[in-house]
Amino acid sequence: MLSDMEKDVLKKKFTGLVNDVELAIFTQETECQFCKETRELALELAAISPRIKTKIYDFVKNGDEDIKYNIKKIPAIAIIGKNDYGIRYYGVPGGYEFAAFVDDIIDVSKGTTSLSEDMKKKLADIKKPVHLQVFVSPTCPYCPKAARIAHQFAIENEFIRADVIEMTEFPYLVQRYSVMSTPHIVINEDTSFVGAQPPEVFIEQINMALKASYNPMYS
Repeated sequence: MLSDMEKDVLKKKFTGLVNDVELAIFTQETECQFCKETRELALELAAISPRIKTKIYDFVKNGDEDIKYNIKKIPAIAIIGKNDYGIRYYGVPGGYEFAAFVDDIIDVSKGTTSLSEDMKKKLADIKKPVHLQVFVSPTCPYCPKAARIAHQFAIENEFIRADVIEMTEFPYLVQRYSVMSTPHIVINEDTSFVGAQPPEVFIEQINMALKASYNPMYS
């Protein structure tokens, strides 16, 4: 799925990997429409750097792993470093999302992000569970920014987990959350906002959602 030129560029980028990163891929024996592409992309990335490991799980047969990683739909990729930061991709991380996916791998390997110290302090004040769902599309140039911020927040705060969801692959979720355009960010099921907002707006929206309605039983 990657050209030789792309592999050469990635090989240079992956020299910045500090610790091993595991890509846990969830598919099934009779693969879903985009499962094959998702699996093959992850395997190609792993072949570029010895720091990147892959594990492939059958969504039907490996139920314990589904529960462990909180995977409820496929295709799915969990990006795991020294810790499981709750970073998930649902769907093929292609198009504009691919660069963000690569940057996520690098951040997870380092266990830290490029967020400002002031932003990290604000994130440290969040002490309640936050589930971010960022709906994206591969042709949306603004989506990677929203995806990156959500995943950076998850790395910096253990109470935050963040899913990036390719909207065209999960139409039932698009309908459930009334997604009309991307990026569309859902916070703890009942609050949402739209657009590639800066981190400051992101955290304001999270704090507003937590104050307005806190439900520890979010899915």
